Amino acid sequence: MKNPAENTRLHHFRGGLRMQRHKQVSCRRPLIRPPLPERLFIALGQGKNDAARQLVAPGDAVAKGQPLTQGTSDFSVPVHAPTSGHIQAIGPHPVSFPPGSQSPALVLVPDGRERWHSLTPLPNWNRADSDELIDHLHAHGLAGMGGAAFPSAAKLRGDWPALHTLIINGAECEPWIACDEMLMKERPEDVLTGALVLAHAARARNVVVAVEDHARGIAESLRTHARALGIEEKLSVRMVQTAYPQGGERQLVHTLTGREVPHDGLPQDLGVLVHNVATAAAAHDAVIHGLPLIERIVTVTGPAIKTPRNLLALIGTPFSHLIKAAGGYDKPCTRLVLGGPMMGTPLTSDRIAVDKGSNCLLALTRAETRPTQPAMPCINCGECVRVCPAGLLPQTLFKLIEAGRYEDSADHHLADCIECGLCASVCPSHIPLVDYYRHGKDELVRRQLDARQAELARRRFEAREKRLEEERRQRLERRRRREERLRKNRSAKNEIEAAIARARQKPKPATPAASPTDQPTRDND
Repeated sequence: MKNPAENTRLHHFRGGLRMQRHKQVSCRRPLIRPPLPERLFIALGQGKNDAARQLVAPGDAVAKGQPLTQGTSDFSVPVHAPTSGHIQAIGPHPVSFPPGSQSPALVLVPDGRERWHSLTPLPNWNRADSDELIDHLHAHGLAGMGGAAFPSAAKLRGDWPALHTLIINGAECEPWIACDEMLMKERPEDVLTGALVLAHAARARNVVVAVEDHARGIAESLRTHARALGIEEKLSVRMVQTAYPQGGERQLVHTLTGREVPHDGLPQDLGVLVHNVATAAAAHDAVIHGLPLIERIVTVTGPAIKTPRNLLALIGTPFSHLIKAAGGYDKPCTRLVLGGPMMGTPLTSDRIAVDKGSNCLLALTRAETRPTQPAMPCINCGECVRVCPAGLLPQTLFKLIEAGRYEDSADHHLADCIECGLCASVCPSHIPLVDYYRHGKDELVRRQLDARQAELARRRFEAREKRLEEERRQRLERRRRREERLRKNRSAKNEIEAAIARARQKPKPATPAASPTDQPTRDND
């Protein structure tokens, strides 16, 4: 089979839905950098990553780009100082995931001097060993910037079969998110160079940059820069259909290759690796300029924002500061969402700070969040089946979960649900299907944990019984040995007593009579 770079045919993934786009709301204004906030709150663990080892303490002065933590593995991404200043404190701060939770964070007070730490570019990256290049990217804090902030080093260095193609994902399918579109407009050459860096690190022979077909101008710009760089033979720019959720990893791979990612597998199993365009730009910065990942583009938008726009925000900037930089609230905001309206995470506070996966802040009003009609019984219309991009039977899953048949829902591939929200959005009965699926997944996880704990308890019980049985056996063995010794001792004692008795029973030798001369003499008085 040809690889995606050679295959010009596109394949439409199952289901999906064309949605009204709102990207132009934020893209019609230029990209700006907001003023420095009074404090930056830099989480030690970015997104779902493991926390790295802390290198600074309260009171320490830090320079811009200085490492604040050190990764202990590919799954712990280091963080760097977004600006110069001093560490005021280290303590819990609200984070976006899990919703309503807190995580240890460094509080950095900027000094406004923008003093840089020494930078370490890698100018000969195209001749570097793959592991050396991945180590360099990891040390500069590279993480997936499409939303999940998955550690890039772990993705690049995985024990995969031979990779033939790297897909750079520029298909933003959520209707409000526009940070990647703005990035490709502002830095097309950096995105392409970063794509080559990632391809070299992954040992991929070909690169495909996927752009939605509504952004034809961006696609032509990327092609022009690819020709100028002389890489058009290795790198191709492909336009994919503007449909939700086209930007999903599995859906994008199917669109470009015509092959489906295995049920329990990853795109790497097909020889394909997927990275976000912002991750590619960050890879360019790390090797060309030695810049760590300390800032990213964030779309601040929504009906409640006065002047929606894209902002180049420092990692650790509170969302409240970005909202102020976008003109503040224009209408009462009833819900803040990190990400898009379909798959975004509701935020409990605008005190939460930007991390490496923060791509969009969506402020909604009551008009968008008012309750819909009450849920009605399922009428088996099949609309949810039509739009499901994972090829599931949403109404069947709903009925199984509603009946508490969670194991049966697992047999119907509940784990494959990507929680895109399409089924709930088209349901004429207004059933909150995604809520049921999340509940079903949580219940399956809980039961798996319960089963694991029961298995551990069984193993502990069996180990205890085995230990007690061994202790009983050892006691019996000790008793047997003691009794054996006692028997031997009694036998020896009996032998001694028998010997004494025999000795006593022996006749005594006769005593010789005394001779007259042996009689004592008396002295005469």
